[in-house]
Amino acid sequence: MTIHLHCDSSDAWLQTVLADFDTFLLDHAANEKKASGVALNLAAHYPDKPDLVAAMIDLAIEELSHYRDVFKLIRERHLTIPPDAKDPYVNQLRGLIRKGSENYFLDRLLVAGIIEARGLERFTKIALALPSGPLKGFYQAIAHSEARHANLFFKLAEQYCPNVALQARLDELLATEMKILNQLPHRAMLH
Repeated sequence: MTIHLHCDSSDAWLQTVLADFDTFLLDHAANEKKASGVALNLAAHYPDKPDLVAAMIDLAIEELSHYRDVFKLIRERHLTIPPDAKDPYVNQLRGLIRKGSENYFLDRLLVAGIIEARGLERFTKIALALPSGPLKGFYQAIAHSEARHANLFFKLAEQYCPNVALQARLDELLATEMKILNQLPHRAMLH
């Protein structure tokens, strides 16, 4: 089973990104760096789950390599990475994570998977919209990685939470994710 988002990003969001691609690149870099940190955090918090730890180590390395690749693009454009800023989309999604160790663990995995699924959807839109060339190829490759990541989090949830109504909780989170996404202003940012 995979994560199917309840809505697509708007064309207005895409046009906002394409009109200010430098700002988008800076935000993309920040998101890759944060994703690497999230993976390491999960590995550190669940050492009793060796399959998860191994997967999160690999994911952290891959996300960090994406950060390096985006940083190269930023350097080529003579941009400066700003300090990290809070991401309203991610923060609102993380606010949905329930208390209690089992619920908390499940929701962390599902929310991470949803964030990756949205990244897949948005990177795919960007790749399709960009003219032929290295930047288009780069975003096609990034989208391919995001697809693996979203599925990874869902498979880990299935593995470690087999007795939970997984699909029902995922559907709840996806319905709220759609509301969050539709209430945010269009910005030249990933979320």
